[in-house]
Formats: sequence, structure tokens, C-alpha cells
Amino acid sequence: MTVRVSRTFEFDAPATDVWAFISDAEKRAGAISVVDTFEVHGDGRATWHVALPIPMIRSTISVETEEVERDEPSRVKFVGKSKAFRVTGEHTITETDGGCRLANEFVVDGRLPGVESFFERNFDAELDNLEDALRASLGPRA
Repeated sequence: MTVRVSRTFEFDAPATDVWAFISDAEKRAGAISVVDTFEVHGDGRATWHVALPIPMIRSTISVETEEVERDEPSRVKFVGKSKAFRVTGEHTITETDGGCRLANEFVVDGRLPGVESFFERNFDAELDNLEDALRASLGPRA
């Protein structure tokens, strides 16, 4: 089973400011609650250590992430691979009157029992975390 979620955020901020956050692997990882720790390796690569509260997993999972597409300043797509799951995330920014729109899409393919159901239950909260972190980085005008 594959879990797919999409959500769009609207901001009263310049697209370049939203790009500064969403194109930064460290900021993206830091906004996700199940990312326990992470290392950014450069060249669009990072390792996320993910703690999923499911019975089959007793420690963090190392997820090797890599940007696979980057169209500055409007789109970034990454793929993360681990023994437990594969995740694809895509963020696309479009300018609007007075600000911009950020479209987010995530797809998770679980490889262990419980992974997909965890993400299915928690994706909305994780997207809330991402939006909250982005709004905090933009300040009161967002």
C-alpha cells in the first residue's frame, strides 16, 4: 500500500523567502517530528534518523535522502530510502497576488508492517509542523 498526501499553503510573503526555507534540507528535516537527528552531507544529500513508534521498529531508522530535482527558485523534489520505507517529497512554489503558494506532495511506500498506517495517521500533523516552522521562519507577515 502506498500513502500519498498533498497540501497547499498560502503565504503573504515573497516566493524567494519561502524558497529559502523549503530548499534547505536542514530546515525541512528539522520541521518533521519523527526525524530524531539528521546530518546534511551537501550536494543535496542528507541522512535522517527517524523514530517511528511502531512495534516492528525498536530504534531509529537511517533514511538516506537525496534531492533528485531542483528548479531554483520554485521546485525541489527529494527521495529518501531506508529498509523500512521509501519517501518522495516535492515542494512547488508559485507566485500569487501579494505572496505565494507552496504545494507539497509526499508519497510513502512502506516495506515493514505498520509503516504505511503510521504515516496515514500522522501525515496531517507532520504537514502542520512543516507549515508552522515555515511560518515561524517568515515572521509575522506570513
